[in-house]
Amino acid sequence: MKYIVKTKQSDEGYAVWCPGLPGCWSQGATEEEALENIKDAIAAYLATVEVITEGEETHEVEVPA
Repeated sequence: MKYIVKTKQSDEGYAVWCPGLPGCWSQGATEEEALENIKDAIAAYLATVEVITEGEETHEVEVPA
């Protein structure tokens, strides 16, 4: 899967977040490190969503780009 992520440089390095996944943030000393770290954050976010929605009815929809 591909997710859009945003980055912002700060005094401490880079913050990175996924606007489509509220609360999914990470950081890194470099932009490259931050982008690698957000991959782990997205995977953990999705795994948590799977656990907390277990047993609930799920549907998949397609939205044209």
